[in-house]
Amino acid sequence: MQQIFQINTFTSDLFVGNSAVVCPLQEWADAELKQRIASESGHICAFFTGNEGHYQIRWFTPRAEIQGICGHGTLAAAFVILNQLGDSSEEIVFHVAAGELRVGRRNAGYVLDLPALKPTPCPLPEQIGEILSRKPDGPLGALDLIAIFSAKEHVAEFRPNMKSLTDLPLRVVIVTAPGSEADFVSRWFAPKQGEGEDTGITGSAHCSLVPYWANRLGKTKVRARQLSPRGAIVDCELKGERVWLSCTAAKYMQGYLHL
Repeated sequence: MQQIFQINTFTSDLFVGNSAVVCPLQEWADAELKQRIASESGHICAFFTGNEGHYQIRWFTPRAEIQGICGHGTLAAAFVILNQLGDSSEEIVFHVAAGELRVGRRNAGYVLDLPALKPTPCPLPEQIGEILSRKPDGPLGALDLIAIFSAKEHVAEFRPNMKSLTDLPLRVVIVTAPGSEADFVSRWFAPKQGEGEDTGITGSAHCSLVPYWANRLGKTKVRARQLSPRGAIVDCELKGERVWLSCTAAKYMQGYLHL
């Protein structure tokens, strides 16, 4: 039998936050089995191996393996390691192709430590205004395509044609604008990965968003709000070449897979 957990991230409550399924492994299962588990669960699944603070991790959506970074899947895996598997480390390090992803204990919560990606101007098709229903003030690219709008309402009212979004470059599409109760707001869409809009907080999006807004606002600590159905506010800090997200997590479910 295989242990399995479902963790709600970026929240200390149930039924909110961004949910991920976590499967600790003694050794790597084949990719087809991992994909089937993710498809059956209907959630992003994080699979990891390792011990004593150092681990390898892979993430799968219900349709495909994630290439790059999955922030909330990483946080969910670290929560299981620190609270369910007896690892007493103060910090968990995940070694992935993109570098090191870290989750450390902080007071009653955690710090999700991700690489900072600096967005640069990105060429877009002439019909970008039609694809996004509004021409962005400044399209930028890093890991993801970032469309910058002038007002929070433009992000809140954004209703994209998912098929059209697949014509745009890079991995996913993020729309962002200045906020009111937060320094900036955002939403995240990934039709190329077989997903629509992320319903919670997308950790990897902030690898690019935090450096951009920190530079634009002239400060290293910024507050972000993701305007998704289960989104919330997260405190962020640009630490040189790293982005820190202050966060919490809660266990929703635990059980076994009968494989």
